[in-house]
Amino acid sequence: MLSGIAFEMGAIIFLAAKGGIWLDDHYQTDKRYFTATATLIGVAISIWVVLKRLKRIKQ
Repeated sequence: MLSGIAFEMGAIIFLAAKGGIWLDDHYQTDKRYFTATATLIGVAISIWVVLKRLKRIKQ
């Protein structure tokens, strides 16, 4: 059960970063603001998902 959490976190962060890269390319930004923001949001979401899953396992 817990071994899949690392892969899930990695997938969420990877997809968020890829989405940010796509937004930066689409809007042709000079700096990677969308990539940085999307990656940070992906990290926050993955931590939230892990905490929810651990809470469910604990009960």
